[in-house]
Amino acid sequence: MDIETLLIHHGARDSVTGSCHELKLPGGDGLLIDCGQFQGQDANTPQEIDFPTDHLCGIVITHVHIDHCGRLPYLLATGFDKPIYCSEASAKLLPTVLRDAVKLSITRDKRLIEQFVDRIESLLQPLPYNHWQPINTGTDDYLEIRLQPAGHILGSAYVECRFQNPGRKAPYKVIFSGDLGAPYAPILPSPKSPYSAELLILESTYGDRNHDGRKERVNKLQAMIEKALENRGVILIPAFSIGRTQELLYEIEELIYRNRRRFAARNLPWEELEIILDSPLASQFTKLYRELQPYWDAEAKQKLRRGRKPLAFEQITTIDHHRDHLHTVDYLKRKARPCIVIAASGMCTGGRIVNYLQALLGDPRTDVLFSGYQAAGTPGRTIQTYGPQGGYVMLDGKKVDIKARIHTLSGYSAHADQKDLVNFIKNMRKRPQHVRLVHGEPDAKIALQHKLEQLGITVD
Repeated sequence: MDIETLLIHHGARDSVTGSCHELKLPGGDGLLIDCGQFQGQDANTPQEIDFPTDHLCGIVITHVHIDHCGRLPYLLATGFDKPIYCSEASAKLLPTVLRDAVKLSITRDKRLIEQFVDRIESLLQPLPYNHWQPINTGTDDYLEIRLQPAGHILGSAYVECRFQNPGRKAPYKVIFSGDLGAPYAPILPSPKSPYSAELLILESTYGDRNHDGRKERVNKLQAMIEKALENRGVILIPAFSIGRTQELLYEIEELIYRNRRRFAARNLPWEELEIILDSPLASQFTKLYRELQPYWDAEAKQKLRRGRKPLAFEQITTIDHHRDHLHTVDYLKRKARPCIVIAASGMCTGGRIVNYLQALLGDPRTDVLFSGYQAAGTPGRTIQTYGPQGGYVMLDGKKVDIKARIHTLSGYSAHADQKDLVNFIKNMRKRPQHVRLVHGEPDAKIALQHKLEQLGITVD
């Protein structure tokens, strides 16, 4: 089948933000997969919908990160009124995500925001995993979809689409990967490969590199905390409010639980380590994660049965009010106190993390830990790239010298790495005839393409 007539990309074809892909059916209907916001160096791209929507029979949201769902307000503004399909967990999380997104980028009018959220909730059609759902196309086109766990954040899914192609007896299957996660991530069940597909649209964010394993990541995190306990420094973690924040809290709770007594002889006060969660939105999502415990993996559920509270342990301090945030920034700047600060935004483009960075990047006792992808053109990428060289970053128009230690731990609710992406295909019983790479920078896509072509697969 001609791929070019089957697919239209409205975002993230050649970048890592603004995910929005359209499956065109033989009869002319279309199904959107995601409708994400442009960020980083793509942020100057107009967010408004510049393609027709009256032929669409619905949209599937693979997960609730803003670069996959943030343009839903603009989609509804075109008159779109068809079902919004997503997983059951995503349906619980999506209204909170969009309420915040609308407040930040469109309007602060509470009445208008709630009207929009009510409209979204009226269109939501939550689907259980591993269930084939027929889609009402309104024409003779036959289409059904199935969501499978993607292991990226809670509720994330990859999407299997089956439709009847004229001249072909068996249904034609197309899979959209969404964002795939790394195996063995905290809290999340690992993604499993599908049985087969004729066409796979595959993300390639980390197509040119491999992550450390979970054990290596935890060991590095522990070493960083031990250093902070010794020199009474602050660890700053710019983190997305949903996904990485909860997984980091989970891992930190395990380290505290494991080390409080073991290191007593070294006088490392693990019991005094304070974890500051300075993000009202992250606090809301952490609460929602706790409410969605049925979707946790077996390891996390076992901790709950033993009476542990991996997302609500006693050493977490939550900061809601802005005045308390400013007081905390000032206090940490003046006082030597070992603590971990988790605050948004994950790429340092705004939010409360910026104030912490301005106050503490110049202190050599400070550690900055990046736990996720930093898009080109963001302050996070600048700090990540030039910080180890003693460089500087511009924050709110001010030059800030970097004397802090800079670290990157990929894998926490991250995208699958090159090995994981290759294995996602290798573990399919019937491999796709064609793979289209999306959601990646050029170097990552080229590197992954070479690896997949070694499997005898056509890749573009």
